[in-house]
Amino acid sequence: MSGPVGVQLAPMLSWQEFLDAAQAPESIPDGSGRHGDSAWSGASWADALRLAAEGWQQPLSEERVSVAALRERAGLTAPRLRLEPVWDVTGAEVDIGAYLGGEPECMVDLMPRRVSRVGKVVTFLIPAVYANTTPHAAIRHRGLALAALSAAIVAAGHSVEIWSGYAVHHGRPAARYTAMAKVISAGEPLDIGRLVFAAAHPAMLRRLWFAVWDGQERELARRLKEDRYGRPGYDCRAEDLPAESAAEAYVFPYLVPEHAQWRELGSALAWCRELFADLGLLNSTD
Repeated sequence: MSGPVGVQLAPMLSWQEFLDAAQAPESIPDGSGRHGDSAWSGASWADALRLAAEGWQQPLSEERVSVAALRERAGLTAPRLRLEPVWDVTGAEVDIGAYLGGEPECMVDLMPRRVSRVGKVVTFLIPAVYANTTPHAAIRHRGLALAALSAAIVAAGHSVEIWSGYAVHHGRPAARYTAMAKVISAGEPLDIGRLVFAAAHPAMLRRLWFAVWDGQERELARRLKEDRYGRPGYDCRAEDLPAESAAEAYVFPYLVPEHAQWRELGSALAWCRELFADLGLLNSTD
């Protein structure tokens, strides 16, 4: 017997496509996306759109750190160096085999080379939904840790693809309602301001994502609004993504404000570093 039928919006394959969906005409007159409380959302509707377009650098200045400093505090430093042999006509040592074989480039030097696992595309899916009582500080600490993680991956020579995922349960019996939006595409320059807004600002959920649903068919938008835009669980799944992104995607757990790692920036960064090691992108001894 099949379960209750939910709704899965078509994936938004770029940041601009997500912003366009959020700014689509409302189908209800009182949606929280445009008309919700600014203190709870962390920004007015106009300010949320501006930050989404320009990026959000404020938390970095408030914490008096840079992304590079966050990476260092998390132990996410640049790849280590190793020495590799290089043959030339001059050098520190003689390669006897090459010399006896008449090779002019028979001298060897050991040259430093950066150790990295270049070429891997790392796909992250960050659940955007959390309880309406979640404090701004917990949202910000998690987002800054994820930004540090992503910047370290790029610095190590990898490419990142980052998605924001909306997943809730709604109705009786409850069914899943989901939507996925790509924040950063693989291969494009890492826009830290955009990523920090998407991962660390409460207006990402409480303004823009709510506005996406406010622009859906009227009855759907009304029902979700009356149900406070959905109920737990808020878990995203790799299969919620398009097939080409789902295969290697790492899905973060959704934000639970009671979890101790989000109370301070330092503990969020420590959690970030442990995850980085578990993914095989950082040696546990680094």
